[in-house]
Amino acid sequence: MKAVTFQELHQPLAFEEVPDPTPSEGELVVEVGRCGICGSDLHMTEDAAYGCKHGDILGHEFAGEVVALGKDTTGHKVGDLVSVIPLKSCGHCEHCRKGEVQWCANFGLQGGGYAQFAVTRPNQCVPLPSDLTLADGAIIEPLAVALHGLNLSGMKTGDKVLVLGAGPIGLATAFWAKRYGAGKVAVQDIATYQQSRALEMGADVFVVDPENPVESAKQGLGGDADIVFECVGIPGLIDQAVQQVRPDGTVVLLGLCTKPDTIHTFAMLSKQVKLVTSAFFTVPEYEAALAALDAGAIAPRLLVTDTISLADTPDVFESLKHRTEQCKVLIAP
Repeated sequence: MKAVTFQELHQPLAFEEVPDPTPSEGELVVEVGRCGICGSDLHMTEDAAYGCKHGDILGHEFAGEVVALGKDTTGHKVGDLVSVIPLKSCGHCEHCRKGEVQWCANFGLQGGGYAQFAVTRPNQCVPLPSDLTLADGAIIEPLAVALHGLNLSGMKTGDKVLVLGAGPIGLATAFWAKRYGAGKVAVQDIATYQQSRALEMGADVFVVDPENPVESAKQGLGGDADIVFECVGIPGLIDQAVQQVRPDGTVVLLGLCTKPDTIHTFAMLSKQVKLVTSAFFTVPEYEAALAALDAGAIAPRLLVTDTISLADTPDVFESLKHRTEQCKVLIAP
């Protein structure tokens, strides 16, 4: 099959032929219809902390058609269209039964979407309703990540919400915050690339002021935020978020940062700020994201700005390491 593979850190991905996957007992093969390029994929090729090895196939935001079943694999049949939950789990333990698969003892991350075919397990496959497309199935994962952060935040109707970062997770967070009753939503970034998209997806105001981010966000919201969602993952933004949240407010970390950061605890303690970290999502949240699309939500589909071929993926992937007008790029293998 054709696939795009990791070579080594700081080097472009390679478009090549690799052996077709064969499902083991209890597994199945999905013909990938669409796969999103995630910001974490970009980081994986630049940071040794992720542990990528030569030949690895990235891609965890994908949907497709079931084309082969391993021995004794049940729950799906050939021809089913599914969105793949990229969190490996046993499917049987207490955490899995609750849908909290990220705490399963057999937890691992599912890749393989940058290819024509990928092996996965039936408990990771969520059937796509007939009204949804494979492109819809490929954006459910980032929507679920954002929804998990919102659910952990304790947001109440009428709250002032500040989202730091206008990438797909930040924009999805703005969507859910407005959908769940936030009084005012501000998205703050260092560039205006996603301003119109942010406003269409639920933001009331878009703030760009790298020189004075704290005061400009306060002016945009009409005061300090009740909740700040940090959706970037670079050092210094936790400290900024603490300055931007009200006393006894909440800062939620959704941005994945692998570099050390300095947290000024005195400022946090002085304001009694609650710092909440958000890891992945639950299966019910994944299903809720799918249900929102199935119910006709248009805004999340605005995340998708381009669809490319596997052959074009290495070049486009490199270009996405620099800020552009692109938001969520999908691969159509």
